[in-house]
Amino acid sequence: MWLFAVFIMVPLIEIALFIQIGGWLTLWPTLGIVLGTAVVGSWLLRWQGSQVLRDLQQEMQSLGNPLSPLAHGALVLVGGVMMILPGFFTDCLGILLMLPPVRHVVIRLILARVSAKTLGGFSYGPGKTRDPGVIDGDFSEIPPGGRPQP
Repeated sequence: MWLFAVFIMVPLIEIALFIQIGGWLTLWPTLGIVLGTAVVGSWLLRWQGSQVLRDLQQEMQSLGNPLSPLAHGALVLVGGVMMILPGFFTDCLGILLMLPPVRHVVIRLILARVSAKTLGGFSYGPGKTRDPGVIDGDFSEIPPGGRPQP
């Protein structure tokens, strides 16, 4: 139900802001601001996106946890799309999502509401198992009465 309210309220807020700001600035400056924020949003999306990709590559090379760069990347994408969309309210939200401290807060809020569960005891990374009795190894089949195949 709250998603339906968001889909109703955001366009109403955008229309009200267009009327107020358009009446104050007139038509052409208002359209210039909307087009300018779309250009700035696409530039920020590229710039911040490349930074997030570098962070993700560093985490993957050091066998770290890639979830933080992925979450930042998703929020940068959402913020960039919000800035490209016409409207003052979505532009403000998009600009906020482009700021790393705001993204940290949003990620913390999302993590507080999400619980992670393991599936079947699997983990990632080389040699990481939950059962200490499991030994990683290689094998080769020896045919009956023969030598091992290389």
